[in-house]
Amino acid sequence: MHPLVGIIMGSISDWEYMKGAHEVLKDFGVPHEVKVVSAHRTPERMYEYARNARKRGIEVIIAGAGGAAHLPGMTASMTTLPVIGVPIPTKHLGGVDSLYSIVQMPAGIPVATVAIGNARNAALLAVRILSIKYSEYARKLEDYEKALKEKVDRMNEELRKEVENGI
Repeated sequence: MHPLVGIIMGSISDWEYMKGAHEVLKDFGVPHEVKVVSAHRTPERMYEYARNARKRGIEVIIAGAGGAAHLPGMTASMTTLPVIGVPIPTKHLGGVDSLYSIVQMPAGIPVATVAIGNARNAALLAVRILSIKYSEYARKLEDYEKALKEKVDRMNEELRKEVENGI
């Protein structure tokens, strides 16, 4: 099956954070692709990617970028697909610069945004978007949420035992 989600990033150094999206999509069985598409160093590639993503079967784009973080917004300006921006932590400002760049898009150019460095949540949001059309992802999301609840239940049981034992 062709990729349903495109994961793009401005540099290979962003992979440290963006691989979380790949791992989540892999766990959910979502076909996806991963590419370096720099808004500044390869603007023609970014343009081509954004303009042709829908034609190639992509339904959601996850775009990670640090610093000026133009990739998510510029990609969103050239496609009607949902774009989820992942602010990448930066050396000097910790990713706040990236976050501000992504969330300050002008009216008419929406970009969904997740927490700094949290590509895993970007992938979960992509799966939720896909679950509208693909019921198998809705079922997998229900199982995922059940597992999260069970994990919290186990934590509470462990905590209860510690408190009761005076530890």
